[in-house]
Amino acid sequence: MSPRVVGFVLLALVDAAVVVGAMAAALAVKLHVLDPQGLDVAAHLDLWPLLPVFTATFASLGLYRQSALGRVEELKRSVQGLSLGFLLVAGLSFLAKVGAEYSRAVFIVAWALAVVVLPLLRPRVRTLLARIGWYGHPVAILGGGLTGRMIIRALRRDVSLGLRPVVVLDDGLASGICEGVPVAGSLERAKAVAQERGLRHAIVAMPGASSDLLRRLESANREVYPHLFVVPNICGFVASGVSGRDLGGVLGLQVRRNLLLRTPRAIKRFSDLLLSLVLAIPMGALVLLLALAIKLDSPGPVFFGHARIGRGGRTFKAWKFRSMVSNSKEVLERLLAESPEARAEWAADHKLRNDPRVTRVGKFLRLTSLDELPQAWNVLWGEMSFIGPRPIVADEIAKYGEVIEMYHQVRPGISGLWQVSGRNDTTYEERVGFDDYYVRNWSVWLDLHILIRTVKVVLFGKGAY
Repeated sequence: MSPRVVGFVLLALVDAAVVVGAMAAALAVKLHVLDPQGLDVAAHLDLWPLLPVFTATFASLGLYRQSALGRVEELKRSVQGLSLGFLLVAGLSFLAKVGAEYSRAVFIVAWALAVVVLPLLRPRVRTLLARIGWYGHPVAILGGGLTGRMIIRALRRDVSLGLRPVVVLDDGLASGICEGVPVAGSLERAKAVAQERGLRHAIVAMPGASSDLLRRLESANREVYPHLFVVPNICGFVASGVSGRDLGGVLGLQVRRNLLLRTPRAIKRFSDLLLSLVLAIPMGALVLLLALAIKLDSPGPVFFGHARIGRGGRTFKAWKFRSMVSNSKEVLERLLAESPEARAEWAADHKLRNDPRVTRVGKFLRLTSLDELPQAWNVLWGEMSFIGPRPIVADEIAKYGEVIEMYHQVRPGISGLWQVSGRNDTTYEERVGFDDYYVRNWSVWLDLHILIRTVKVVLFGKGAY
C-alpha cells in the first residue's frame, strides 16, 4: 500500500471518528440535558453501517484529493459534506424505521458539533500527513526567477496544500539550489526529469514567458505532466481574486471585487448584526471583568478612543480598552528622544516590541487582542465589521498606494487576515496585500475561516505585542 493511500485511509478514519464522536456526544446531551424520554440509544448505535455515506460524500466533494484545495475552500466543502451526510443518514434512518426511534435533536446536535470540530482538526491532520510524506505530490517548478522562488516559499509555508517542490528547471540556471530546492538544468530537461523522478505535477512559474514558449512547453510535456499549473502574467492582481471564464473559446480572466458588490455587503452587514446579538451576553460579562482589572491595575479611564480611517475615508473613533499608562504621550516622546533604535522601529510601522507605555493588564490584553473588544460598539454603530481590513490611521494612507481606494469602500474589521497571519511579525507590504486580498475574495466562508483562526490567536497570541 502506497504512503498516499495510507494517508487517504487515515484522513477518512479521522473524518469518521469525528462523526462518531459527535453522535456519541449528541446522545449524551439528549440523555442528560434534553428530554431523554423515548430515546432508543441502541437504535442510534445501529446506524454505524451508514458511516461510508460520509466518506462517499466527502470524496464526491474532492475532500480526499492530494493537493491544493486551500483552507477556506476545505472549510466550505467540509461543512457541505457534513450537512449532506447527516441529511442522507437521517433520511435513510427514518425511511428504514417506523415510529419515533430516532431523535431529530440528536442529528441536529451531532451535526453542530461536527461542523465545529472537523474544520479545526482536518487541516492539522493533513499538515501532519504532508510532513511525513503521506499526503500530497512532488512537483517540478518550471522557472527559477522571482515568481518561482515565491511559489516555493508559499508551498513550503503551507504544506497542507499538498504540492511539494522537489526540483527547479530554468534556462538561466544550469545547476545549484533555488530556495533550498535543487536545480536540474534547463526547461528542455522537463520530460526527462519527470520520467527519472516519477513526477506528474508541474508549475510553470514564468509569468513573463511568451505564449509561444508556453504552448511549446505544454505540448512537449503533456504526457508526463498531466497536472500542469500555469502562473499567468497578471501582475498587480491578487491570484485568488481571479477566475477563469470561457469567452467563446477564448480564455478570459475575471477579476473579483466581492466586497464591493451590493449583495455581499448586505449579507456581511446582516451577519455582523446577527453575531452581535448572539455574543451580546458573554461579551458584556467579559467587558465588565476586564474593565475592573484595568481600574485596579493603573489609574485612568477604562476605554480609549483612537482616530481611525473608515469607509468612505471618514474618520471615526475606534474604541479599545486602555492598555497604556495615562501619560503615554510623554513616555513615548522621552523614549524616542533618548533611543535611536526605538525611533527607527517607530518610524517603520508605529509599533514598539518592548513598549514602556503598556501596563501589566495591557500586555495581556494586547497578547490576546482583547483590547479591541469594545469595538463591538463600532460594529453595532456601523463604523466597523467583526471581520475586515485592518483599521488604519491617517499617517498610513500614503503607504497603501492605489489599494487605499478599495480600502475606502469597505468597513475595517476588529479581526482580519493580518491579525490571524502573524500580525506584527509581517511586513507592511504584506499587511496591505492581506487587505487587498480580503476585499477581492470576501465570502461567508472566508469570514468563518478568519473567525476560527482568531480564536487560535486569542489563545496563543502569536505575533502580538
